[in-house]
Amino acid sequence: MSETTTYEKYLEENGTMTYSNVGVSMMPLLKQGRDLFTVRKKDENRCRKYDVVLYRRPPSSYVLHRVIEVRERDYVILGDNCINKEYGITDDDIIGVMTEYVHNGKKHTVKEFGYRLYSHIWVDFASVRVFFMRVKFKLKRLIGR
Repeated sequence: MSETTTYEKYLEENGTMTYSNVGVSMMPLLKQGRDLFTVRKKDENRCRKYDVVLYRRPPSSYVLHRVIEVRERDYVILGDNCINKEYGITDDDIIGVMTEYVHNGKKHTVKEFGYRLYSHIWVDFASVRVFFMRVKFKLKRLIGR
């Protein structure tokens, strides 16, 4: 994809896009420099809880995170390795939905049982996971690491 082509334009022209992630927000599912993800252009339907979506964060960044709650007009989104939820993400912000990914060199779809189980565990126990992540961060600060 050229520097002048936006993700929206690329998805509009091609329907799907395979890309590598940047950062650690979707670990352990996606690791920077190792894994790939494929998104399809978002259609007119609402996203569902557990979907991993590519959305626009103003002014000009794009984020790949997971829907953890579907509300009447928007979504609550959280990266798999994040502790802060994002509120107010709307259908207009979302440009794509992940359909498959390559993890450790092996291709997977989001329809596979193992992926669906991972997604449910990760979302359904998000509060517990976030609590322990916060404790871990505070302990690291206390001991100076």
